[in-house]
Amino acid sequence: MSPITTPTFKELIQYPGLLAALFGRTLSSLALQTLSVAIGWQIYDLTHSAASLGFVGLAMFFPLLILVLPTGHMSDRFNRKNIVVVCLIIEAFCGIILAWESLHHQLTPSLIYTILVLFGCARCFEMPCQKTFLVNIVPTHYFPQATALSSSLFQTSSMLGPAVGGILYGFGADLTYIVCTISFFLAAIATFTIQFKPTQKTPMPLSIENLLGGIHFIFSRPRILGAISLDLFAVLLGGATAMLPIYAKDILHCGPIGLGVLKGASAVGALLVATYLTKHPIKHNAGKKMFVSVLIFGAATIIFGLSTNIALSVVCLAILGGADVISVVVRSTLIQLLTPNEMLGRVSAVNMVFIGSSNQLGEFESGMLAEALGPINSVVLGGIGTIIIAFLWMYLFPSLRKVDQLNHLKPDQ
Repeated sequence: MSPITTPTFKELIQYPGLLAALFGRTLSSLALQTLSVAIGWQIYDLTHSAASLGFVGLAMFFPLLILVLPTGHMSDRFNRKNIVVVCLIIEAFCGIILAWESLHHQLTPSLIYTILVLFGCARCFEMPCQKTFLVNIVPTHYFPQATALSSSLFQTSSMLGPAVGGILYGFGADLTYIVCTISFFLAAIATFTIQFKPTQKTPMPLSIENLLGGIHFIFSRPRILGAISLDLFAVLLGGATAMLPIYAKDILHCGPIGLGVLKGASAVGALLVATYLTKHPIKHNAGKKMFVSVLIFGAATIIFGLSTNIALSVVCLAILGGADVISVVVRSTLIQLLTPNEMLGRVSAVNMVFIGSSNQLGEFESGMLAEALGPINSVVLGGIGTIIIAFLWMYLFPSLRKVDQLNHLKPDQ
């Protein structure tokens, strides 16, 4: 077995197309985070209804459920880069409409929801394609490091986006939408310039078999099924972040400023760990380290749930975020490298639904459980459930636990 080569950061970013891919993804993510803050504020200003905020998430998530099969099929059949460019232009077009209508004081809740559904449709086609970029740019043995770099940039955009959105909204919603529109256009330009290794697309007719190919592939590969389902149930049960407003107000008594600190703590922890993994990628026992990170995630969730000290709570959330990044990097690498390129779009589309479902349903589950048992019991039971899932998945998916070197993984045929 060949020794593991760890590139320097300078060597890594010199791969043709990598900087363009990272810039496009980071800029579109930053624009999305900024846009979500502006839309949230404006829809609440227009309706003064908390339920309207829930409909914002539903408008974005509904297309994901409806379009998962055709988006994956198109990703594997057509030029993925071109699909992403078109989707980013559509998202920019949505931003133009929002800016124009807001500037002329004609923006209504129904129009916002309609635009969000269109935006959600574009994201559905964009995301499965975008997730295949790294594996087609960098060599396999550098992929874990490139994934960590991408994750660190994503975490940075997740932290900066809400702050940028809040500041820009103070100068007007229309200005916020204009900035987001420009960002989506720049992301489209960056994506268009990406250089890929030449690949041959196999003609694939539209059929039920091909549409369901991603689902069948996942369920016939224990390592991929285990990685995707572990993410689903771990996030579904460990939804401590959904309870942060209650903790800030009623348990930690730290007010809105404290809530901002709590919300940023997990992102800071995630960014620090992702940055570390960029320079020091996981070399051995990747499967075991992934499961350990999920166990740490569950334990940090439990301690946070029981904490009445804001300093301890912030530390727990930072650890929680850092542990999640380790798990995400390993899972993402496994899924990308074990999936043949001709199947990657459909598998990424199904994985996208799993991730979206776990985030949305996780918040719903935490809210309902908190309503019935109280927020502390809800968070603690969620952490315990995450730990149980990790041990159960170690038993159910031994091949996943035994994964050693990520840079020697080969696609499952």
